[in-house]
Amino acid sequence: MKVSTYVIAFSAAFTSVGCSTITQSETQPLSLTASYQGKPVESDCRLKNDKGSWDAKSPANVNVRKSNEDLEVMCKKEGMPDGLLKAISRAAGSMFGNIIFGGGIGAIIDHSKGTGYDYPDQLPVKMGESVVVDKKPSNQTAQQNCPSGQQC
Repeated sequence: MKVSTYVIAFSAAFTSVGCSTITQSETQPLSLTASYQGKPVESDCRLKNDKGSWDAKSPANVNVRKSNEDLEVMCKKEGMPDGLLKAISRAAGSMFGNIIFGGGIGAIIDHSKGTGYDYPDQLPVKMGESVVVDKKPSNQTAQQNCPSGQQC
């Protein structure tokens, strides 16, 4: 009787690892916009993290591969200064569940695949500025603006 209890417990623990890998995608759709002096503009943009790079013309919806690394965005338009944006990568709630219920194995899998992380859904690039967007735990996006070429 005790052996079957251990087998059930082990099976449940084994199937719960990699929870984000099972419940979340390796990609995330993001809304990319660009503006200059408060007015929307079309610009050529490149989004990049350690999992790849994606080219888009703003405004656009772009599917990017999720990662524990931040997402760097650079937009260019003739006659305007470049716009830079950094989207901060944050651990998704499922990562914490993996640590608690999966004994950490699932968290390691989700970390390496990127499925345990999310970016802010909105990427508002401001031409001539360097912007940082961060998905807060309350699901609000915080922005920090810096003059182009300066680190914040």
